[in-house]
Amino acid sequence: MTQTSENVTWLTQEAYDQLKAELEYLSGPARAEITEKIQAAREEGDLKENAGYHAAKEEQGKQELRVRQLKQLLESAKVGEAPAADGTVAPGMVVTIAFDGDPDDTLSFLLASREYASGDVETYSPQSPLGSGVNGKRIGADAEYELPNGKKASVKILDAKPYNG
Repeated sequence: MTQTSENVTWLTQEAYDQLKAELEYLSGPARAEITEKIQAAREEGDLKENAGYHAAKEEQGKQELRVRQLKQLLESAKVGEAPAADGTVAPGMVVTIAFDGDPDDTLSFLLASREYASGDVETYSPQSPLGSGVNGKRIGADAEYELPNGKKASVKILDAKPYNG
């Protein structure tokens, strides 16, 4: 679970270990694999019309970008505890809201940085309009955030509990 404050990203030990393992894989075995793919595609001949070569180079670029992102994230990371279940919305929590106070129109999401996104639950960044609107509010409170069209929307916070991944 992550929580961003200025240039510091707070991570649980589990999240830090997971991201560090990804970085080690991408910097080692994955880098060697992509180099082999590029070399094999090169040996096929004309690079202008070699789709395998271009695909491998594109994959290499994406992989190197992820390596840089992970290095930057881990350099500024501080390992801490998961948020307390004290009824206050905080990064690392699954938040359930009702739109315009309508108990039938609800959404549950993980308030966390995209590095911690999971297929289990939708993830909203604490810096997103909705995320910043609910962050720090208590269960039962109303929160307001700005829609892309500039209008304001309001939600009621129904629940907030630590994410157990």
